Amino acid sequence: MTSKAKNIISSLLLISIVFKISVSAQSANIILFNGKIFTSDTTQLYVQALAIKGNKIIAVGSNASIEKQASSKTKRIDLEGKTVVPGFNDAHDHLAWPSPITQSFTTEFSVPGPTKNEVINSMLRLVKSASPGQWIQGTIGLTVFNDSNFRRNLLDSIAPNNPVVLNIMWGHGMIINSKALKAMKITDTDADPLGGWYERAPGTKYITGALYEYAQFPVWEALASIEPAKMIKALQQHAQEELALGITTVQNMNSLLREDAAKRIYSEAKLPVRTRLISMPGTTVNGRDLAGWNNNENWSNSLSYISGIKYVIDGTPLEQTALSTKPYPGKNNWYGRLDFPVDSIKQILKEALTSNRQLMLHIVGDSATKIVLDLMKQIATPVQWKQKRVRIEHGSGITTAVSINDVKKLGIILVYTPQHSKQKPLHTWINAGIPIAIGPDGLINPYLNIMFMSSQQTDPKQNISIEQAVMAYTKASAFAEFAEKKKGTLMPGMLADLAVLSQDIFSIPKEQLPMTKSVLTIVDGKIVYQQIHK
Repeated sequence: MTSKAKNIISSLLLISIVFKISVSAQSANIILFNGKIFTSDTTQLYVQALAIKGNKIIAVGSNASIEKQASSKTKRIDLEGKTVVPGFNDAHDHLAWPSPITQSFTTEFSVPGPTKNEVINSMLRLVKSASPGQWIQGTIGLTVFNDSNFRRNLLDSIAPNNPVVLNIMWGHGMIINSKALKAMKITDTDADPLGGWYERAPGTKYITGALYEYAQFPVWEALASIEPAKMIKALQQHAQEELALGITTVQNMNSLLREDAAKRIYSEAKLPVRTRLISMPGTTVNGRDLAGWNNNENWSNSLSYISGIKYVIDGTPLEQTALSTKPYPGKNNWYGRLDFPVDSIKQILKEALTSNRQLMLHIVGDSATKIVLDLMKQIATPVQWKQKRVRIEHGSGITTAVSINDVKKLGIILVYTPQHSKQKPLHTWINAGIPIAIGPDGLINPYLNIMFMSSQQTDPKQNISIEQAVMAYTKASAFAEFAEKKKGTLMPGMLADLAVLSQDIFSIPKEQLPMTKSVLTIVDGKIVYQQIHK
């Protein structure tokens, strides 16, 4: 063989090796094909197939085009016509709340909640098994909370040797006994903390045991520290429930733990769902306790990460603490109240303008909403606010043309809570161009929430399409955490977070939506949940 022939053969071999390396570098680890894939991207809303390499989507399109991304080592998943959606992003949850402790009882969510006798019987059962000094916890509704006789003294008579905490199911009020007050070092002469208050017997300083708003935070933190192993287990179990529903991101309003404790808990839990930890600083009589969260926006561990800060500006209409323009019935001209003084709210807003922390505000009452919107307009221009993407959680007070226009101009994101906001102008908000993310606040089934949004609005004209609901739950919820360039759509370059569904949610009767499950959930390019067929 001549030297020239040898060189030609060597060159051809080199080209072949380079070509194989190039093909291997581009080959997908996983391809999903023969499906109905909803991308949440309006430029290409449906495709047949997609390819994943590492933790990213590298291509979407037809079956034939995606097959070209495969090699002999590629895992092929035949969808057999099944529907695929981007992983749902639950934009508002409270993980492991109430704190999972051994001596506790919970009841199914309802506004009235359990009866007085049911709560007493549950407490008596727990007292029998509790050791002296062991905390006892339960959940209640308005039936018990609004009973002025069901307070500290009654709890003392039932559990004289145990600290007791009875939480309103939606988190805006609790009743505790004398042992709990003592454990928290709260005395009758103590002043109310900023943002919260103690109910006191008329004409006295005596704390009845009812605590509101930020007065609850230290109690929650105390409960969360009791059994960290149980909290970790509860977080892991909840994550599996989320994966089975196709939820791949949850944004956690972190009122239970300070930053150091949150880092320890979530580092050990290693949750398989992307978990955003949003700081919720507590308060003291001297002001906001910002030392508990040190603005550590760069921390992450596994799929958990810290970003954002949330404040509660008022309560809710249920316990009649949301600040409204109309008085509550039967309350002698009671309109609700702001948790924070206006000067404090103004300072919080100013900090948002100079901070890299995204600001989230729980605001429910229409009067509270107007105060905040007016302050925002006074403090900065719409252009300045738009880049900050301030969030209003729930948005129940945004109903007038003026407030809707203000929210749009200021670039505010509304985090909509489907089960509690059916009477709100959802379709009007979306038509106005307001970004709507979905934060179910504990009711995690996405398909039940989609049914609410698409067919059960009080005014049928405010129903939205299932496609709009899914985009709000995915693309818009990612936008609501500055992550729209990373996730929320199934397009090349995006994180491979998706769910293969048991039903085609875009074509089935809406009343069948809540029965939908994920049969395969992928997070970060990995199969983390797969339905086992028996």
